[in-house]
Amino acid sequence: MAPRIGIIGGTGVYDPKMFDIKDKVVLSTPYGAPSDAILVGEMDGIEVAFLSRHGSGHVYPPHRVNYRANIWAMKHLGVERIISPCAVGSLQENFHPGDIVIVDQFIDFTKKREYTFYDGAKTVHISTADPFCKEMNALFAAEAKHMGLPVHEGGTYLCIEGPRFSTRAESRMFRNFADIIGMTLVPECQLAREAEICYTSLATITDYDVWAEKPVDLATVLKIMAESVDRVKELIAATLSKIPAERKVCECPHSLEAAGA
Repeated sequence: MAPRIGIIGGTGVYDPKMFDIKDKVVLSTPYGAPSDAILVGEMDGIEVAFLSRHGSGHVYPPHRVNYRANIWAMKHLGVERIISPCAVGSLQENFHPGDIVIVDQFIDFTKKREYTFYDGAKTVHISTADPFCKEMNALFAAEAKHMGLPVHEGGTYLCIEGPRFSTRAESRMFRNFADIIGMTLVPECQLAREAEICYTSLATITDYDVWAEKPVDLATVLKIMAESVDRVKELIAATLSKIPAERKVCECPHSLEAAGA
């Protein structure tokens, strides 16, 4: 099988009823091992590759995920589009827990990750002015609205290093610039751009960040995510068949052309 669509997300997105596994691929990459074996199979008759970002049993915290290996592995399998479900906190009153945000911008507050495949003799400067696939974002937004899901078409994701949550002072500062906050988007999305893979982030809001005077804790995040994961799975399943086989609309397949590659 040569899946053109990949899903990088938590194990909660995987459901045996909607994902028929055909193969389990264990890869080594120039950047080390991916987070887990890649499950290749079909979802509603469409070939997909699924990778658990944090590994089976959630063994890799956000700052230890091998993002380069994960994206390289997807590219190696022939994946052209990545769907990335994730959990985030809200920085705005009108972005409610349980809402889905189709991210269109990010701000990077990470500190010590591996951000590029080009860290040797060759330097490449990709544009991230519009870092996400406009075609994929539009398809998921339209389907979410059709399904009546609580969705925000566009939102700025502020990515922090983790694994700790923000202080109140940080959270109050961040909400002046962004709508949601999380720990995994960067460098995953920009590595996908370097690999010329279309990338869309489906961010589920699990809590209000600590600016709201209620400290966030992991138990709350997991509870809301468990309650919301079915919505995300249904959205992915409903949208897959609407994703064109050929990439003619977006600029993602040409990301390197003006980047010095």
